[in-house]
Amino acid sequence: MIQELQLRVHPRTASSQSEIIRHLEKYNEIPAKDIQGVRVLKRSIDARQRQVVVNLKLRVYINEPMTNDYLVPPIEYKPVDGKRQAIVVGMGPGGLFAALRLIELGIKPIVLERGKDVTERRIDASRIQREGVVDPESNYCFGEGGAGAYSDGKLYTRSKKRGSVDRVLGIFVQHGAREDILIDAHPHIGSDKLPGVIKAMRETILRCGGEVHFQSRVVRLIVEDNAVTGVETASGEQFSGPVILATGHSARDVYQMLYDSDISLEAKGIAVGVRLEHPQRIIDQIQYHSVLGRGEYLPAAEYNFVTQVDHRGVYSFCMCPGGFVVPAVSGPETLVVNGMSPSNRGSHWANSGMVVELHPEDLPDTFKKYGVLSMMHFQEDMERQAFVEAGNTLIAGAQRMKDFVDGKASRNIPPSSYLPGVQESRLDQWLPPFVATRLRKGFKAFGQNARGFLTNDAVVIGVETRTSSPLRIPRDNQLLHHITLQGLYPCGEGAGYAGGIVSSAIDGERCAEALAAQYQ
Repeated sequence: MIQELQLRVHPRTASSQSEIIRHLEKYNEIPAKDIQGVRVLKRSIDARQRQVVVNLKLRVYINEPMTNDYLVPPIEYKPVDGKRQAIVVGMGPGGLFAALRLIELGIKPIVLERGKDVTERRIDASRIQREGVVDPESNYCFGEGGAGAYSDGKLYTRSKKRGSVDRVLGIFVQHGAREDILIDAHPHIGSDKLPGVIKAMRETILRCGGEVHFQSRVVRLIVEDNAVTGVETASGEQFSGPVILATGHSARDVYQMLYDSDISLEAKGIAVGVRLEHPQRIIDQIQYHSVLGRGEYLPAAEYNFVTQVDHRGVYSFCMCPGGFVVPAVSGPETLVVNGMSPSNRGSHWANSGMVVELHPEDLPDTFKKYGVLSMMHFQEDMERQAFVEAGNTLIAGAQRMKDFVDGKASRNIPPSSYLPGVQESRLDQWLPPFVATRLRKGFKAFGQNARGFLTNDAVVIGVETRTSSPLRIPRDNQLLHHITLQGLYPCGEGAGYAGGIVSSAIDGERCAEALAAQYQ
């Protein structure tokens, strides 16, 4: 007999299969000798009460051998040599999943990536950290895997209405990710493991007859009779076919190219602020309601805060327990930070973006002159200001959290995970006032909700600006093609239709399906 059960158990009970079987025998009256196997289907932590519990959904095999059934069946990718082809510009999650879906649909993908492969890219990211040298084509934003490859690999999403989250997670597992991501409420691969998964996806594309071209930056769309028929790269090479444009939220040169080509664009809201870093033990103590922290059986604790300040949202973004703050710069004379966590989430620090929602009408008049590019120029201006305030280096400006709220200069900034280093800086004074004021009020609200959160043991590090695309490329909601140009499929975060790895992957698949429908 196979029985499915829902349990609420102590974290120790959930820590191993032997402990689960012991619990089933004691409380569910299932003899241990009859249990042939237990498969965990879903797992989540409930820390709302003082006694933290783990919710488990189990499949228990009683007097029946445990089968090797897949939680999500693998996909068969067949050869597409000699098939009709399509161009995929960008190799982040949107582009990767678009290419894989094209193969499923019998279309040969030609993937063009401006940066380097995920292995070489690691070297360039390390140079940014250790030497302050930024390759504008290979960094934390550009290269195989996109911005998510070396900035955490979190797979949690609320975009469940647009497509199958389980399908996306299953494809990650098929390419080497742990099966745990199909089980955990907040799945996470980790920046140390995700590059191997990305490489396996590339190998699937190549094995099936697709093409992958690195260091191939697209500089022009080829348009004939009001339809996109291909692209041209910086080297002058041209590729023919309909185009899925999945260039990510940091490709400002692509936005400028589209603007100069009279492609329809819309300014959209973004969120900007700082990266907030606490010692992980403080977050564990707060979230698990214990001075002892998480103990032996619980993972590094997460948090999620949101409030309204002066009619705009202030919220945590991309929370990285047991993680590191990294320089997410993609060009010269700018400074922007992001966060990442390894798979074990084992560092001494917890960090999160703490950002303020902005609408185009919130910007000063000096930026409104840029029209649809106003938000993009505002982002870049904040990053240039942060670089100047850091003495034209990547040693980021930092301020103790309570000092930031109280409007005081900080002394003796605590140690940070940010490898280039941090230095004392009055972020409360040089951040745009409509950002700094809302952050201060937001921090006060979060400190009231979580005692101990507002502390001078935490530091704010500036600046966090790359939360989402500053533009949207309008498209038909049904067919997903560009409303004025046939053959162009704006995709993922860069097009303004996604906000993370999973939602970008889902959007990539939808764009591939729309392209295939147009081909037919």
